[in-house]
Amino acid sequence: MPRGHKPVLIWVLVFFTSLVLGTEDGPTGGGCPDLNNTTWLEYRQQRVKLQVQYLLLTRGNVDCAQAFTHESLRDAQQPSYFNASRPTKVIVHGYRTIGSKPSWVKQLARALLGAEDVNVVVVDWVYGASFAYNLAVENYKEVALQISVLINQLHKHGCKLESFHFIGVSLGAHVAGFVGTLFQGKIGRITGLDPAGPMFKGADTYDRLDSSDAQFVDAIHTDSDYFGISIPVGHVDFFLNGGKDQTGCARSRFASMYGYVICDHMRALHVYMSALNGSCPLMGIPCSSYEDFLKGLCLDCDVFRGTCPTIGLSPNSGITVSPVPKEQKLFLLTTSSPPFCLRHILLQVEVSPLDKSAEVEVTLTTENLGTEQRLRLHTGTTVYRTVLSHPVALCEIDSIELKNTGARFYRQADVHLKSVCLSEFPSLRREEPLCVNNINVRRGAPWSHDFVQVCAF
Repeated sequence: MPRGHKPVLIWVLVFFTSLVLGTEDGPTGGGCPDLNNTTWLEYRQQRVKLQVQYLLLTRGNVDCAQAFTHESLRDAQQPSYFNASRPTKVIVHGYRTIGSKPSWVKQLARALLGAEDVNVVVVDWVYGASFAYNLAVENYKEVALQISVLINQLHKHGCKLESFHFIGVSLGAHVAGFVGTLFQGKIGRITGLDPAGPMFKGADTYDRLDSSDAQFVDAIHTDSDYFGISIPVGHVDFFLNGGKDQTGCARSRFASMYGYVICDHMRALHVYMSALNGSCPLMGIPCSSYEDFLKGLCLDCDVFRGTCPTIGLSPNSGITVSPVPKEQKLFLLTTSSPPFCLRHILLQVEVSPLDKSAEVEVTLTTENLGTEQRLRLHTGTTVYRTVLSHPVALCEIDSIELKNTGARFYRQADVHLKSVCLSEFPSLRREEPLCVNNINVRRGAPWSHDFVQVCAF
C-alpha cells in the first residue's frame, strides 16, 4: 500500500502504537518510583480528575528515580536530589494508545545526564494521555497548567526560568509549548521531537508549539506526513531526510507494526538521543524546500553568519547570530542507525550536448563503503547539480566510478562529460572541489578514477 494511503488507517493502526513502542516492568530494586501504566477501567475511573506525577533523575540517582514535588525540596527525612543551581531538563511524553508507560524515558534521561550535570524531571501524565487521542488533546492544556504550578514553585525556590529546558515528544511538544505560553516565552528552551500533527497543523499558535513559547525553540521533524506536524514550529526546524520517510523504516503494510506505523515518528527521539552522545555533528542546512536542498541550491548557513545549527544540547543549537531567525527550515540527510551522521556532497556534472536523453550512474567509494547516484541527462541541459550523501568526509573518498546505464531496449550513445566535480558542504575546512575532466563514458564499459588524498584534520 502506498504511503499516501496510510492516513486512511490512522485511527485503526494508532490503537496498536504503544504496543510496539514497548513497555517496561514495574518499579525496580528498592521500590524506585516509576511511570504509570493504566487499564481502560482505571482510565475511566481517573478521567474525572487528571493525575500528573513527576519523577526526578540526577547523576546522584540515575538508576533510581525519586518522586518529586515542590514540597519534597523541604523534606528533611528524604532530602531531594534536586539542585536549584543546576539547569533542569523537563521530559514530556505524548499520546499513549493503550495506557502503557513510555519505555524510552529512562534512556533519554540517561543520555541527558551523560551530556550534562542537570536535574531531569519526567512528567508522567499517562492517565490523561491514553486510549482516545482526541481526549488526550483535550487534556494537554490542563497538564501544562499543572506543570506551570510546579515551575512557579521551583522559580520561588531559586530556579531561573531561563534554566528550564523542556523536551516534548509528539503531543508532549505542544504540552511544553503551552507551558511556555503561560510563562510568556520566558522559559529558556523547548525542543520538540516530531511534534504531533493531527489536530494541530491548522491550530492557532496559541494552541500549539511555536517560536514565541521560549527564548529558543527547536524541533526535529521525521514523520510530517503522518503523526508529525508538517509546518515549522520553532526558531529552527530540522527536517530529516525531508521530514517524512526515514531510511531504514518499512514502507510496506506487511512489515512489522513498528516499522510501518511509527518508525518514522520515533526516529526524531532516537536521533536526538544519539546527538547527545556527541559522536558526530548533525548539522542542518537552511533551505526553503527539500527539493531545492536536493538540487544543490542551498549550500551554506549565511543566514546564521556561517554557523550551521546542530541537533543536540549546544546553546541555541550552536547559533551565534542574535536574534535567532524564526521558522528556519533546516534539511539534512541521515543514515538508518546511530550515530545517523552523513556527509553532504554536492555533485556537479557538465556534459556535452546530447542528441537524445541518457542516464549515468555515479558511484563514490571509500574502502567498503559506497554511494550511488543516477543522473537522468536531457537534450536541452548540459549542467546538472544534485546532493548525495556519503558516510565519510570528501577527503576520504578513494575513487569515483561512472557507468553509462542507458536504456535496455535501444542503444545509447557514448556520453562525454566535460567535468565531474565533488564538493562537501557546508565546507568546514574550505577544501577545493575534487574534479575530473574530459571523460567519455561508454555503455558497458565503466570508467573509474582513483583519488590520492590526505585529510588535514
